[in-house]
This record gives sequence, C-alpha cells and structure tokens, in this order.
Amino acid sequence: MIEKMKAVCIAAQSSHKDELLTDLRDLGILHIAEKSAADPRFLEEFSALFRVMQELKEYKAKEEEGVLSEEEFDRLYADTSAALAKKAELREKLTGLLLEEERLAPWGNFDPQEVKELSDTVPLRFYLMDKKELSALSQKEGIRYIRLRPVGKSEAVAVVGHPEKPLRAFEFPLPQKGLAQVQREAAECRKGLEECESTLKEAAGHLESFRQRLLKVQNAAEYSSADASLGRDSGIVWVTGFIPQTETEKFSAAAQSHGWAWMIDDADENDADVPTKIRYNKVTALIRPLFAILGTVPGYKEYDISFWFLAFFALFFAMIIGDAGYGALFLIGTIILNVRMKKLTNVTLLLYLLSATTIVWGALTGTWFGLEGAMKVPFLKALVIPGFANYPEYFDVSSTAAQNNVMKFCFSIGVIQLALACVMNIRRKICGKDLGWIADVGWLLSICALYFMVLFLVIGESVNLAAVACAIGAGFLLVVLFGGMSPDKSFAQGLKAGLGNAFTAFLNTISAFGNVMSYIRLFAVGMASLAIAQSFNGMAAGFGGPLVIVGIAIMVIGHALNIVMGFLSVVVHGVRLNLLEFSGQLGMEWSGIAYEPFREIKKEK
Repeated sequence: MIEKMKAVCIAAQSSHKDELLTDLRDLGILHIAEKSAADPRFLEEFSALFRVMQELKEYKAKEEEGVLSEEEFDRLYADTSAALAKKAELREKLTGLLLEEERLAPWGNFDPQEVKELSDTVPLRFYLMDKKELSALSQKEGIRYIRLRPVGKSEAVAVVGHPEKPLRAFEFPLPQKGLAQVQREAAECRKGLEECESTLKEAAGHLESFRQRLLKVQNAAEYSSADASLGRDSGIVWVTGFIPQTETEKFSAAAQSHGWAWMIDDADENDADVPTKIRYNKVTALIRPLFAILGTVPGYKEYDISFWFLAFFALFFAMIIGDAGYGALFLIGTIILNVRMKKLTNVTLLLYLLSATTIVWGALTGTWFGLEGAMKVPFLKALVIPGFANYPEYFDVSSTAAQNNVMKFCFSIGVIQLALACVMNIRRKICGKDLGWIADVGWLLSICALYFMVLFLVIGESVNLAAVACAIGAGFLLVVLFGGMSPDKSFAQGLKAGLGNAFTAFLNTISAFGNVMSYIRLFAVGMASLAIAQSFNGMAAGFGGPLVIVGIAIMVIGHALNIVMGFLSVVVHGVRLNLLEFSGQLGMEWSGIAYEPFREIKKEK
C-alpha cells in the first residue's frame, strides 16, 4: 500500500543551522521538498573515486583487515590515481610503438639519422611496389633507383632524386626513430606498466577503505544538498518536506526535544512534489527488484498495484517463455544462485516463482524443450490439458481448436485484467464520493462487450452482435455523461465536461478494443518460441554418427538463443501489458517521486 504522507515545515535560528541539519539527518524520516543540487565539488570527487574503485575491482587481492586512516588513504588514493593515469599514458604510447615496430621490422634495423645525412648529399626516397610496377619503373627514363631487399610480398626500392611525376607506389616515410630505439622504448613502457600494475594490485587490497571514503563523500554531498535547500531570512532558516504519517509521533517528539518551530498538515494529493512510499508485504516484496530495474514509481495519489503486477507478470512470463524445460533450467539456476548467496532474497524468490509458473504452463501445454517426443512419456502426457496442447494430435483435438482455446484464454486474461482496473476505479471513486464511478461502470460494460466482439472477429465464436452493440453503446453513453464528474464539480459542470470530451471517449473506446486485442501477443510470442525450438531440434536431428556433437552444439546454441529472445519478449510484451494496458485503464502515469529521506547513507549506492 502507498503510505499517507504529512507535509511539514521546520524552522530554527540561523546560528543553529548545522545542529538542525545534523539532527534531521539522525532522525532520518524527512523527505526534503524541492531538493537543491549538491556542491559540484563533492559530485566530482564522488565520480573520481567511483572510477578508481571500478578500475581496482578488476584486480584480485585479499581485502584489508582494517580501514586506513585519513592520511594513509589520501596517500594511497594519490598514488593509485597517478598509477592509473600513467598506465593509460603508457598503454597509449606502447600501442603507437608496437605499430611503429611492425612498420619498421620488414626494413630491418637502421639509423634514420644516417639516411637523412646521406640524403643531404644524394636525395633518396623509399617506395614499396609490386613486381609489375617495378618492371615499369625500370623502363622509365630519367629515374635512377636502387633495388633493396623485398619487404614482405612487395618490392622495395630507393629512388635517387625527386621524380617529376608521382610514382604508382607506396612511399615509405623515414621514421624519427630506428627499430632498435623503438624496441627499447617499448621495453621501458612494459616495465613501467608492470610497476603500475603492482601499485594497483596493492591498492586493490584496500577496497573497503575506498568504500568508506565513497560513503563519506556521498553523505557530504547529501548534507550540502540539504543545506542548499534551506530557506533563509532574517536570522531564521527553515526546510519543508514530507514524512510518513506513521512517523508523526516520532517527528513530534524529536521536534520538541530539539526545540524546533514546526508545522504539520496532511499532504495535498494534487501536489506533484509529494513522494511515494510503498509498504510491501512478504508477497508483494517479490516484485521490488523488477520495479527497481524499470525505475517505475506510482504517483502519490495513484494505486499500489504490486500484487496484481506480480500475479499477472508471473502468468505472462510463463506464457511467453512457454516451455517447461526452460522453466526447469531456470529453477536449477535459481537453486545454484541461492546456494551461493546462502540466503533467500526477493530476487531469488521471484526467480523461484517465475520458474515454477513456467514449468506449470509448459507442462499444461505439453512443451518440453519443443520436443514432440515428450508426449510419448505417459507421465508428461498426463499433465497436459488437451484443449491447450501444443501437440493436439496426441489428444484427438484439432490444432485449430487448440489454438483457438489458447487465444480465447489470452483474451479472457485481458478482459479480467482490464475489468479489474475498472472495478478498482469504481471502488475508489465511490469511497471518494465521486460520481465519475458511473463512467467506470460504462467502461466495464464496454470492455466486456468488446471481449465478445474480439472472440467473434478472431476465432469466429458465435455471439449476439445486437446485444454486444447495445452494451458498447450503453457503456459509451455512460462514459460521455459521467466521464467529466468529480467531487469539486457540480452535476451540470461534470455533464458539460463529459459531453465536451465525447469524441475523445469515442477514440478511447476504439483504443479499448485494441487493448483487448493486444493480449493475443501472449499466444503469438509463445507459439513463435515453440516454432524456434522445434526448428533447432529438427536441424540437430539431421546430424548423426560422428557429427552428433555438431547436433548437440546446434541444440544448445539454438535453445540458448531462444531463451534470450524469450527474456526480451517478456520485457517488451509481459511488462508492457501491465504498464500500458492495465495501468492505462487505471489512469496511472507512473510519474511518482520515490520517498528518499535525508539520512546518513550507510551502504554503498
């Protein structure tokens, strides 16, 4: 559930500003409104520290037992930063030297300075060409040249003087350094890189010290941001923000204890600055990792749909992946991850749930790595629902009937989810004494009628079209008449607003038809995944005898690719149905601000 918030304003004398900020940070419940940016110096220091820390994580070293002192860390950080800068410089220089060495090696070891001194008396220019061009060169009058040792597959010549016309050949520019000097400098670079690596490997043993400094800088940045957010006037400083309603007593006690002047009131639901704090239970907490990845936060006055999101997402995931064999692999991988982590987390619990639902759906449809032979196993065959079978010939069911059943199931899921959104809106508006709930009844009526329209158009199911049309028309009429109602409007004002949006309501009704149709993607993507698995199985079956290893490799690569594509489909389709179709029917925009109280950071973010 989304916790109720209280808006607060706290004031103190300017001379007690630092005490105010420190006490608020220790209290750790105030979300500062209109937070200002932190001092750029801290942000730059944080970025530099983070970059160095990421570089050091590449080195395997034992962690230190204790944390370095401030002075010791400053010296270590300076040495590490210098080593990283020198390492980058030496790498760039070594790359250039190696390219130069590769260019010079075919010409052998010579002193460029000696060649330049000779050229002062006898101008020389060096060229690379093929034998055909060399033969043509020998026939040109007025050109004198010296044939040198071949360089690779090309002929090398030294032309005396300056040709009047450009030669059809690649001119070799004289280097600044000879091959021997280039090789010496490359060796020096390698030695310098080894010294840098040694310094960095030693520094990698102090990652905990880097983490502690990083936390210190983060806290300093947060403090500077809070400081910049204070209002100031006539010797008074103040800060406004929000606290959870459940923390009101704790806040009041702290305010009285520290002698603050303060004011508290209910947060305005229409205030865009009110943060959202979601209280998860043991079940809904499973969806938190996905919300964290998506970065989605509902608005303060919107719904907490964590439970419904989790339930439908698990079902969508199972139907899109669609293979019990893949689900078994996910389950094995989750068990291994759980053993390594040595504890249950929301991530592993979510993976267990998704693995289980995938296995169940795959078993019900008879899909095990896309293998038709799985249906020859009595136990696996007994798990299948004949009407949903991907191999219906084993159950005396036509393929058309089985596909129609699955499509109807997809549309049924869609209408249930969209109808649920309507019911949630009706309930909230009735509790809020908002007459607009009648418009949501209209949407509920229209969506249910559109469901039957979809069944008629897609799978040819017999329906009473007249009744469907009447239901859609009645629903549209209710939406137009009551869609503009709200508690702050009179009936006449709401009616006028609804009639003014009649064309928009018409377009939204068409969109609702598309929303119901959209759930066919669960069937389409699941069938595509099955077809890909079957294709790779068929390709692998063609390799027998000594080539069986090739067949196994094709199966492994093919199924791995199919799983990856399945994950992408879950993001594109499974998440979409929750974030767009379902949330859109609820009127959610996911434009909320996450509740982030001003407090000391004790864990690296």
